[in-house]
Amino acid sequence: MNETNESSTESLENGCPEALAIEASGRFQWHWEEVNIAGKIRKLAVASDPEGMLIDACERQDAGEKGVIDPFWATTWRAASGLDRYLNHLSLENLRVLELGCGTGHAGLAAACRGAQVVLTDGVIDPLLLVKMSTWELREHCEVRQLRFGIDHIEGGGFPLILGSDITYLRILWPELDRCLREHLSDGGQVLLSDPYRIIANEFRDWIQERGWSYCEHKVDLEDDPAHPIRVMQLTA
Repeated sequence: MNETNESSTESLENGCPEALAIEASGRFQWHWEEVNIAGKIRKLAVASDPEGMLIDACERQDAGEKGVIDPFWATTWRAASGLDRYLNHLSLENLRVLELGCGTGHAGLAAACRGAQVVLTDGVIDPLLLVKMSTWELREHCEVRQLRFGIDHIEGGGFPLILGSDITYLRILWPELDRCLREHLSDGGQVLLSDPYRIIANEFRDWIQERGWSYCEHKVDLEDDPAHPIRVMQLTA
């Protein structure tokens, strides 16, 4: 369900919303959902049954199928809302922004709504079909493409701002993430990574500083659950 194929890649690069909807519907159930993004209610294309998709992936893995990736992208994480809220503190007009592991594309779309020129990326094609639909009205501000940590590279110079929400939960990916950040961050740029104060993200915080990154931490309160704020890790090289 998550493997890249030629048809999906072509739809992502050249498809109109109708073609993207057909391609996505052939791979999983999805629907439009109203979400508060950059202070306004906007529509996001999201997976309809993320729990079922995860169970299916686990069963296929247990059966020995190779190349099956856990569809964590299918859930809209609160960390994206926290990062969206934090972007209110930044001037993003015409700023070149890269979002890593974009999932539903919430954070990247929030930056585009604030005037940034955003490249929204994920390691698998499935979520990108939905993201391209979600960003269609802002397509002059948004480019959607695949980027796998440690494998793919985006040409055209570095990005002054790199965003990522809930992308530090797998230790095995940290070295590739570190490399990806260094390859794509412009001189003097900053990285903003959000999470709901996960224990493993605490480990990442220490790990990334040991590799020479300057670190600053910010807390973002959200009205839906004030007792559980979102952390934004600010990294500079």
